[in-house]
Amino acid sequence: MMSLRSLLGASTGTLRQYLPQSISRPTFFSRSFSRLSLANGLRSLRLRSEQKQTQVAGIGAVGARQIEQVRGMKTRSSVKRLCDGCKPVRRKNRVYIICSKNPKHKQRQGK
Repeated sequence: MMSLRSLLGASTGTLRQYLPQSISRPTFFSRSFSRLSLANGLRSLRLRSEQKQTQVAGIGAVGARQIEQVRGMKTRSSVKRLCDGCKPVRRKNRVYIICSKNPKHKQRQGK
């Protein structure tokens, strides 16, 4: 019994010649979903939420608006102490580094 790959070869180009053009290449998308920019989507969501906030809050709240930044964690395969304030903590079967002096030192051990 021969496999389909050995019959057709390593390339799928032989299969594509039998497919209709409309199925093999969608014409209504300019880019594939894998190439769409996540940043553009997040930017548009942020702009929409800011517009809604200004509509609800009124004109006076535009200057007082501030976006707070919440720091995440660095994910590393091996975590290490970076200063004297860094302390290793074991939670949920992972090792975390929590730093009391510098919040940029927060780390989580990845898989």
